[in-house]
Amino acid sequence: MPGTSSQVAASRAAFTYPNFSEFQLGRFFVVLTTEMQSVAVGWQVYEITKQPLDLGLVGLAQFLPAILLFLVSGHAADRLDRRKLLLTCYAGYAACSLLFFAVTLRHPATAAPLYAILVLLGVVRAFSAPVSRAILPQIVPEEHFASAVAWGSSIFQVATILGPALGGIVYAAARGPAAVYALGAACAVTAAVMIARMRLDARAPAREPTTMRTVLAGLRYIRQERLILGAISLDLFAVLLGGAVALLPVYAREILHTGPWGLGLLRSAPGIGAGCMALLLAHKQMRHAGKRMLWCVAGFGLFTVLFGISRSFVASMIALFFVGALDMVSVIVRAVLIQLWTPDAMRGRVNAVDMIFIGASNELGEFESGVTAHWLGTIPAVVLGGVAAMAVTAIWAWRFPELRDADRLTLSE
Repeated sequence: MPGTSSQVAASRAAFTYPNFSEFQLGRFFVVLTTEMQSVAVGWQVYEITKQPLDLGLVGLAQFLPAILLFLVSGHAADRLDRRKLLLTCYAGYAACSLLFFAVTLRHPATAAPLYAILVLLGVVRAFSAPVSRAILPQIVPEEHFASAVAWGSSIFQVATILGPALGGIVYAAARGPAAVYALGAACAVTAAVMIARMRLDARAPAREPTTMRTVLAGLRYIRQERLILGAISLDLFAVLLGGAVALLPVYAREILHTGPWGLGLLRSAPGIGAGCMALLLAHKQMRHAGKRMLWCVAGFGLFTVLFGISRSFVASMIALFFVGALDMVSVIVRAVLIQLWTPDAMRGRVNAVDMIFIGASNELGEFESGVTAHWLGTIPAVVLGGVAAMAVTAIWAWRFPELRDADRLTLSE
């Protein structure tokens, strides 16, 4: 069927650009590093303190640098050579892994040294996240961009699947986190090598003067574009309230009665679901994107509730699979909207603001989950969060008709 084969070729067109493959390989190894470490740090902190609240502090330690530095990091992504900045950030990931390794060898009696490294890791992420997203339109042209985002999300999710599972297995086999951190350092160095191999046409940075107005341009742009504002704020509040990932060590140990290997599998389940959804979206054009996004965010809340009340390891894995799959729809819709609807000279600043929304929904959401679990208990915290995510979806469907009515996600829709 010629039509079918041509559609398949078009869906894979992004891989005809060599820089795309190098970029995605580098990103894969960095995500693998951070996901492996997330299992090791979570288990290590909980073993030291035995307090769910301290798991929330793991997310807060990484989020605070992002919210303090997002104006600077976004401006840097628009003013500096994006490839060199990304390369520097990947070297920073390797340095953080080595610091985790060195501290672990000293057998810390408190979690304080781990929190200090997490703050440094948050600084690296504050700069790497906006530049990583802003550089993609320099690699793949607009006509293949939506497919490139979906493929990039698929590769990202493969790393989020392998990373936690590998981290949990290595932690259990080595009887401690040191081996996980050593492997993470090796993966981060590999990522830096991939980025160093990229060859991009140098683009002259904008010559506009550095003023408070130019620094705040990203915030102003998002506030004016209600479609983008609706998409990223929906994701912010839904995941902020409905995120249960921070409490997985408690579920693994106290509710599902498993070990580090089980925690690794639980953390991998959302990534498996997200990866499957991203592959599906890479091969088809999404119609009625706004309505689909709203329904999927509501489903995200529903399956969060089902995970919260589950006492079965298999049922919990299935619920987390659908949590990840449904969340991926909003991830891709938001990413395509921001990258294609934002002028190149502002992409770093706009993406920096978006990363604050993502960081608030993920890292700050982990802190919110830890605090709520400390007050109400683990299961009520997760169930209440899922219900709140569904309520947010209904409110956003009413408040943002631009999002509800969005069809295709291209500039020509």
